[in-house]
Amino acid sequence: MMRLTSAATITGGLAAGAAGTAHATRRADRQLTLHGRRTGANIPDVLTVGVPYYVRYDLTDAEGRAVGTENAHCLPVTVGPDGSFVMATLVLALTDGMITASTAFQRPLPAVTELPVESRRWTHEFAVTGGTGSYNGAEGSVSIEHLTRDEDTLTITLADGAG
Repeated sequence: MMRLTSAATITGGLAAGAAGTAHATRRADRQLTLHGRRTGANIPDVLTVGVPYYVRYDLTDAEGRAVGTENAHCLPVTVGPDGSFVMATLVLALTDGMITASTAFQRPLPAVTELPVESRRWTHEFAVTGGTGSYNGAEGSVSIEHLTRDEDTLTITLADGAG
């Protein structure tokens, strides 16, 4: 009797685990790719430790339709001649809900000024911290590739809990 119960439990657990894995994979595959164009910022000429700044982008989908905004609030923690280490929070206000995320990243642009031309492409990733509407309970990541100073591409990958 003990062996049968143990075998049934193990088999049941494996079946439940496989179903859970398939479900998680299905959700993890949910990706959104959005394009952003900068519409506002208060980045100072000289970054200073502890002095926050923000950047705002209007977002469009692959067909060029407006889908919301990206607002990043950033706080330099260290600043040097070749860049800065920044803590940031991100709010994506989309037509069907909101996604919040946060990160800490090395900003490779010169710390003393933000060059309007010849800026380097760079990428950083935010951890999704929640959401509302269609994204209620969202988990996953937001990867932002900064193509130029004023344009970026966001890849949002939603995992377990993402509506």
